[in-house]
Amino acid sequence: MTPRALIADDHEAIRGGLRLLLESAGIAVVGEAGDGAAAVRQARALRPDVVLMDVRMPGTDGIAATRSIVAEGLAQVLVLTTFDLDDYVFGALRAGAAGFLLKSADAPTLVDAVRRVALGEGVMAPEVTRRVLDAFTATPEPATATAHPGVVELTEREREVLACLGEGLSNAELATRLGISAATAKTHVSRVLAKLGCSTRLQASIVAREAGLSRR
Repeated sequence: MTPRALIADDHEAIRGGLRLLLESAGIAVVGEAGDGAAAVRQARALRPDVVLMDVRMPGTDGIAATRSIVAEGLAQVLVLTTFDLDDYVFGALRAGAAGFLLKSADAPTLVDAVRRVALGEGVMAPEVTRRVLDAFTATPEPATATAHPGVVELTEREREVLACLGEGLSNAELATRLGISAATAKTHVSRVLAKLGCSTRLQASIVAREAGLSRR
């Protein structure tokens, strides 16, 4: 499958550079947007697989645009920004972004992230992963297996899958860990997300950590 991408950034030069990079890697760029409102309109019209979303844009910012796109089920969102401030990281995750990368990421990393997000996997920049983990470590209340009401609805196998999501494992890694096929892993992940009411693997990973299911 050739991923179809929409680029949302208020700098034309950056959009042009990203288009060149992605198209040279075989990813189809179906449109561009200079602000969040335009990104939402383009996503509705073009239905891309992935929206590369900047955070700071005039008018509707990238976080609000991400929230709208995810809520309407228009596309997966990969936030791509110069800034790694906590408000942006957690704002993007709460809005339902499937990934968060800094613009300093090299070309192979960016291309791989777009492909993985298009497949429904989560991606997070190594630079901000530690911050997210520290935030959970600093939570004063002890984690419990019932921190999220949907956790009690999970089967034993689905709880194992959720624990793997909390560790950031891909479908292939999850399949290897649990000794199941990649197709079965994908099915389990879909069921877990549905039962928890999560739109992305990253949101499910947060639930796993809050429920004390993740080993990391």
